[in-house]
Amino acid sequence: MSSNRHVVIIGNGIAGVTCARQLRKLDDSVRITLVSGESRYFFSRTALMYVFMGHMKFEHTQPYENWFWEKNRIELKEGWVKSIDFSAKNLHFKSGENLSYDELVIATGSKPNKFGWPGEDLQGVQGLYSKQDLELMEENTSVGVQRAVIVGGGLIGIEMAEMLAYKKIPVTFLVRESGFWRNVLPKEESELVGRHMLEHHIDLRLNEELDEILADPNARVQAVRTKSGEIIPCQFVGLTAGVTPNIDFLRKTQLVVNRGVKVDFGFRTNIANVYSIGDCAEFHEAPAAHRKPVEQVWYTGRMHGETLGYILAGKKVTYQPGVWFNSAKFLDIEYQTYGTVPAKWEEDKISSFYWEHAGGKVAFRMLMDLEGRILGVNNLGLRLRHEFFDQAIREKWEGSKAIAKLDKANFDPEFFAPYFMEIQQAFKSQFGGDIKVFRKTFIQKLFGASV
Repeated sequence: MSSNRHVVIIGNGIAGVTCARQLRKLDDSVRITLVSGESRYFFSRTALMYVFMGHMKFEHTQPYENWFWEKNRIELKEGWVKSIDFSAKNLHFKSGENLSYDELVIATGSKPNKFGWPGEDLQGVQGLYSKQDLELMEENTSVGVQRAVIVGGGLIGIEMAEMLAYKKIPVTFLVRESGFWRNVLPKEESELVGRHMLEHHIDLRLNEELDEILADPNARVQAVRTKSGEIIPCQFVGLTAGVTPNIDFLRKTQLVVNRGVKVDFGFRTNIANVYSIGDCAEFHEAPAAHRKPVEQVWYTGRMHGETLGYILAGKKVTYQPGVWFNSAKFLDIEYQTYGTVPAKWEEDKISSFYWEHAGGKVAFRMLMDLEGRILGVNNLGLRLRHEFFDQAIREKWEGSKAIAKLDKANFDPEFFAPYFMEIQQAFKSQFGGDIKVFRKTFIQKLFGASV
């Protein structure tokens, strides 16, 4: 690899920053520049809600001290890229500045979806993804908001609902599916989350869609009209019906794009020395069964960046997606998913085990194939170890083996034990098998007493 080459990365989210850091670890001589118009320094996007609620200052969302970048000789360029001259290998900024590159990485992330709703560009109507969105939301909710309407039942939507509730702003939530996040969660999990939202005084409207956003005389939102014809007065509308790759400035170029920038499993585009990673990249085909060509999750962005860092350092590797994983919070209920747990499945091909605590706040689901091998797990309200289920799914354990070893998956034994025993008992009731030995071993280890 040439020692004087210049790698430019557009986007300083988790994918871009991981790529820069990995490349620097492997190549001490390459020049690296991170470009972002959103913020000079990398920050944790999931922490934006805590800034809004006053729990953190924005600078506290930055995982690295400001000196980190200079020490590691990663140059930071703050600015919005207007266009790219791929032939001349040059970036053109909205400011009028230019920046040349030898190799280019496009990691521009996502932007909130808009579907052409009448009134979607009114004042007081917005999505939530970027630092600028956070600042706009602080401005839009500072005074005079008696009610907010959120459109779309995803993870960003429930974050926004929690942020608004913190400011004592009542929220009406329009969800077109029959349950919250029902296109992702199985019925029981969706219902658990829906009940929890109602308990937190969120006005959850299922099977309801936005028709139009209505303006006041000052071109600011004053109400929404639903598909059923109801008019809901409001002064803020959150558009949280998913995100889409942020690549509009690339659409009329020689770069091949579809929903995202088209790449192979080495993140190469159709143009030599141009790569794409993270939310804005789209594989030519899904990287694994039950995966999508566009992967818009924090941990996959990190894996993309790490893999491309190796490739740019001259290592002959390709993307190995591993076992699917995601985590989130539904208000104060933690959620983790491992492997394959679709919203629906064919009953004659997949066996499902589901347990829910009597309190209705904690649940565990395991899907298995007809041979009893674990396919995927959902858990809500308790935290389990990622590495445990990653190993169990990779090694195709039988579900009974994973249930028997659940003590290996816990973080907090004193809180976990009752759930552990109930899950095992429910599994035994549904599928049979002797779990007494495993339970006795666990209790002895936990309490140091004979049972």
